[in-house]
Amino acid sequence: MIEELHSLANSRDDRIVVARRAAEYIRNARGYRWIGLYDVTTSHIVAIGWTGGAAPTYPTFPRSQGINGAAVIAGTPIIVQDVRQDPRYLTTFGSTRSEAIFPVRGPGQNVVGTIDVESERVNAFTSADERFLEACAVSLSPLWA
Repeated sequence: MIEELHSLANSRDDRIVVARRAAEYIRNARGYRWIGLYDVTTSHIVAIGWTGGAAPTYPTFPRSQGINGAAVIAGTPIIVQDVRQDPRYLTTFGSTRSEAIFPVRGPGQNVVGTIDVESERVNAFTSADERFLEACAVSLSPLWA
């Protein structure tokens, strides 16, 4: 399955179309409620593809803000099992209770994108989710090449 995601990321199709298909693929693979894929620039984090209903409330925000920004700065995944307890959370949906952010690394190992996963359940993410989402981040890196 991860191989299919890697093939998708390497396709020559329109990048935004690929990002949305990849988000849908990740969402369906594990039954997540919402997935967003984001570009990371020198100053901002920008949504390029999402699935699971509505667009994010903040499609663009400073790279220093939110749990997404914290993961970019740290360069490591951040999983918050109850966003109501974390002041960094930028409300995407009022019903979100757990959020997981996985940085995507590009050439030179710089963080060039993120995978944002949101759930309506507290304590939604398991170690199996962590392994899966880490593998997705590696497989999707060509999307940012």
